[in-house]
Amino acid sequence: MSMTRGGAEPAAAERPKLEDLARKVGVSIATVSRVVNGRKGVSREVRQAVLAAMDDLGYERPDRARSATRGQVGIVVPDLTNPIFPAIAQAVVSLLSQEDFMPVICALPGGGRTEDEYIEMLVAQGASGIIFICSAHADCQASLERYHRLRGRGIPYVLVNGPRPELGAASVSNDDAGAIRTAVQHLASLGHRNVGLAIGPHRFIPSRQKLAGFRIALAEFLDIDNPEPHTATSMFTVEGGQSAANELLDSGHTAIVCGSDVMALGAIRAARARGLRVPEDVSIVGFDDSTLMALTNPPLTTLRQPAAAIAHAAVHALAADMAGEHSSRSPVVLSSDLVLRGSTGPATTPSGPPRSR
Repeated sequence: MSMTRGGAEPAAAERPKLEDLARKVGVSIATVSRVVNGRKGVSREVRQAVLAAMDDLGYERPDRARSATRGQVGIVVPDLTNPIFPAIAQAVVSLLSQEDFMPVICALPGGGRTEDEYIEMLVAQGASGIIFICSAHADCQASLERYHRLRGRGIPYVLVNGPRPELGAASVSNDDAGAIRTAVQHLASLGHRNVGLAIGPHRFIPSRQKLAGFRIALAEFLDIDNPEPHTATSMFTVEGGQSAANELLDSGHTAIVCGSDVMALGAIRAARARGLRVPEDVSIVGFDDSTLMALTNPPLTTLRQPAAAIAHAAVHALAADMAGEHSSRSPVVLSSDLVLRGSTGPATTPSGPPRSR
């Protein structure tokens, strides 16, 4: 038995009191008591703040607060390695919890459960709805039958980042095309005339949308009609970004827009392996504004995907569908902000001909 000096047993940590919770949140003890005992008369925001304080201080939530739920909602994501997917999923989880739903995250790692298996599991558990984040619906080669079956079962669902009008489902997407256009405009304003795009597989809807925006931007800002010589396709990984960047650097590009922040990190690696400096010799733009991108070397200029706004729109659409409000199926498209940091700078090498048109 562990003993303190002098032979006495250590005192057990004192359980937080209601006044500790009230002090942390900045509300009255009576308000905290109402939350703890599941009584009405407290706003949702204050209730969530008190519950968060209970978690922070180690105050065990009462069963009443823990069991209050309106049902499960599945959140299907392609993986948890690309930071943008857990960022959107976390925002969805927070919003669903505030609405008293029980969120269930279903990630799709290689070798794990398939999307169809997750759907069957959620249906068997009586899920109230499902939010699909860039799942099979975003793959133009994947079957849509799973989503038709869900609709036939009367289970509401929302598609995130991959609109499929043929399904008649609510969808929320980032304006990928508009974001890429903004990035190319920025690089053109810095004097870059050989701008490349490092993109993921074309079978994915976000890739196609980014390529469409790139085509428009090349014609508008650089008087280039053919994007093919300026596009390198690989995977949405660090290694994929490195491979695509090497291809674009071989063909003389001085600036590269990447389909994701992860690819952008690979592009920086490719530039440095050649002895090139970022941004002095080559400018690189990411996509998503993932966690820690402001702390890279150099800090990454990137297109911020509005994860919180996407999550809010998706949860709102799902709640409306659950309530039988099907008046509008128009896709929600949200804009990206260009976040200027240290990985882009003025072109220092002359943009000599020929340029593929």
